[in-house]
Amino acid sequence: MKAVLNAYGRALLSQLHGKMLLLSVVPFLLSLLLWGLVLYLGWQPLLDYLQGLFVDYELFRYSSSWLTTLGLAAVKTFIVPLAAILAIVPLMILTALVFIGVAAMPFIVRHVGGRHYPKLEMKNGGSVLGSVGVALRGFALFALVWLLALPLYAFPPAALALQVCLWGWLTSRVMAYDALADYASEEELKALRRERRWPLMAIGVVSGAAGAIPGVVWLVGTAAAIAFFPFLAALSLWLYVLIFIFTGLWFQYYCLEALAQHRALAAAAQP
Repeated sequence: MKAVLNAYGRALLSQLHGKMLLLSVVPFLLSLLLWGLVLYLGWQPLLDYLQGLFVDYELFRYSSSWLTTLGLAAVKTFIVPLAAILAIVPLMILTALVFIGVAAMPFIVRHVGGRHYPKLEMKNGGSVLGSVGVALRGFALFALVWLLALPLYAFPPAALALQVCLWGWLTSRVMAYDALADYASEEELKALRRERRWPLMAIGVVSGAAGAIPGVVWLVGTAAAIAFFPFLAALSLWLYVLIFIFTGLWFQYYCLEALAQHRALAAAAQP
């Protein structure tokens, strides 16, 4: 774990670098523009669609009984917009992750690699399409588990623990690939993601705890979250972008150091 902590300290210092702070602007504006347009055009149609589903399948009756049993009877008055928010939040996470991967990770790779690993050979074992594919496949499982576990939001601690675990798995899967894509060969990329599985997961879980902060914003006050949804959505997007940039730096430092050690051991083992 020494390597994980060392990479954390180096990432924290880099996060405060002026270039890294400016780097958060582009993914945030892209996410804000996309979701501003989506919510402007699709928020009311989504509410109408969910209202129809609740009426057609008598979900109001089932949800009302369930929430009353849990002592959350007040929530049933705005269950439809709450369901819409819980359906949208995972998509916001995905877009922030993709925009970071496309718009920010190349700069993070150059910043870390150029400043601290100038002699490390770039073998380009990954690609942009590969990164998007890893993100989409990971998100498919992420979204499935998220939807199946929506009842846990009646118990905020359980919902928070689930978010941390999901974030840990998703970020370790996506960020490790992006961090190694330019420098590692295809074989090295596969080997390092397999050999360093648990340290990578540890970084992901800690980042997941930070990534759950926007979810806590929604859970703290449901009525307030619905009333101020556009503003809280913008705040959440900004937090996601900042957290992803720091996470990208953390993974970048750890993965390039691991790659350098991997190559040194491979060279030493050659006759």
